[in-house]
Amino acid sequence: MLDATTRFFEDLDRRGFEPLLQKTSGTLRFDLHEGAQTTHWLLRIERGNLHVSQEDREADTVVGTAPRLFGELVTGSENAIAALIRGDMTVSGDLRLVLQVERIFPGPPDARGPHHAFQRRVP
Repeated sequence: MLDATTRFFEDLDRRGFEPLLQKTSGTLRFDLHEGAQTTHWLLRIERGNLHVSQEDREADTVVGTAPRLFGELVTGSENAIAALIRGDMTVSGDLRLVLQVERIFPGPPDARGPHHAFQRRVP
């Protein structure tokens, strides 16, 4: 059985292209720290084209957090910006890449987006 983090990254890699990131290019490395163990995920974005690998390579942006928190981010039960503000997540490099990629993380399961506010009323 795959954990939420692995499923998230495998889904990104399979997706291949993400329209929300079509104006974005760069590399992000996610370092998930648990004790002395660190798991690395490298996300390369080239105008929305995505490629994921598990490599500890140079990246434009490096995000560091605990595996548990990252699992909550990719399931929508936690918010990346809130985690960053609380200091539960660190970012070095280009913060703009984190802000762009954060858009593809799922929202809370019970969230209601703006599309509900603009439903057309039938007389």
